[in-house]
Amino acid sequence: MSNMDMSEAVRMLADHHGISVDALLQVLVEALATAYKKRPGAADEVIVEVNPENLDMKFTAYDLDDEGNWVNERDDTPSKADLGRIAAATFKQVMSQRIREVERDRKFEEYANREGDLVTGIIQQSEGRYALLDLGKVEALLPQAEQVPYERPESGARVKAYIVEVRKTAKGPQIVVSRTHPGLIKRLFELEVPEIADGIVEIKSCAREPGHRTKIAVASNDHNVDPVGACVGARGGRVRMVVNELRGEKIDIVSWSEDLHEFVAKALSPAKVTEVRLSEDRTQADVIVPDFQLSLAIGKEGQNARLAARLTGVRVDIKSETQAAEEAAGIIRPRSGDTGYAAGEWRKNDETGEMQFHAADGSVVSEQEWAGGSPAEKNTEA
Repeated sequence: MSNMDMSEAVRMLADHHGISVDALLQVLVEALATAYKKRPGAADEVIVEVNPENLDMKFTAYDLDDEGNWVNERDDTPSKADLGRIAAATFKQVMSQRIREVERDRKFEEYANREGDLVTGIIQQSEGRYALLDLGKVEALLPQAEQVPYERPESGARVKAYIVEVRKTAKGPQIVVSRTHPGLIKRLFELEVPEIADGIVEIKSCAREPGHRTKIAVASNDHNVDPVGACVGARGGRVRMVVNELRGEKIDIVSWSEDLHEFVAKALSPAKVTEVRLSEDRTQADVIVPDFQLSLAIGKEGQNARLAARLTGVRVDIKSETQAAEEAAGIIRPRSGDTGYAAGEWRKNDETGEMQFHAADGSVVSEQEWAGGSPAEKNTEA
């Protein structure tokens, strides 16, 4: 093969693998140096130079003295026939290995700065501990811990996932993705809501229980744009696309507010709030709701209250209007739920050290019995 033919072959190989000609020439130099050292009588060290224009090659050989210095510099460029024999046994193997290394580095660099991005992949393999997503040029790992509970990845299904980590390994970049990360919610809304992608509407905070419910707080940088309406879309079209991608996970969208009282009240949506009382350090919120709204505010197994607390960053203690009124009047009801004491006070048992409730009718309720009261009489904290 002539040098011009080799030059064209190198350019075609570089285009095929999507790497630069310079990078491929460096691989070629390393491959030739390796091949040279394998021939009988080869020098201890060699520097191979390749002219990128015509691929003319020069081999500069060196010997090593007792101290490891490179000495006796000389031109030891083989003839074309000898060069062919030298390279024949090792060139293909070394070249293929180096090309794979260059491709791995290029793929890692492509994804190294994409942590936090959204990717779409096709599930290729699904086992108990993980699932593999084909992203086109590379595969991504979806660990079981990053999978939504009860969501079974099916081979061939197309899903969107959130990149949480990109690792560099000997086999190439390992991309770890998640279907449970709150960042997935934000990226999905960016796809469906142009106002978010343009920065007009911002997602200020997000709280999620994957597979069940999500709450997001949104704000607008333009007073003419309703942030909640922009995210919901006409007839709920935009939020529906996100819900469909999340396999039916419910999403509550509320307006963010600098007024923490107002923000906490909105965060408990769809429940209606009568009053929000904040502690001095603004880390605790006592929320009063109408009696008939108590269960709605707390949510199934306390879910609504938990998400509201995470969304706002404060602890939330929810009470009904009746409970709040009784506390204000000094009426204390233990939570045993059996007798409904009208009033009383707590006293410490001198012998056991246990706190006991002494009711007005003379009966005594232990702290353990108090804690085991009926759900209807319990104050719920999140």
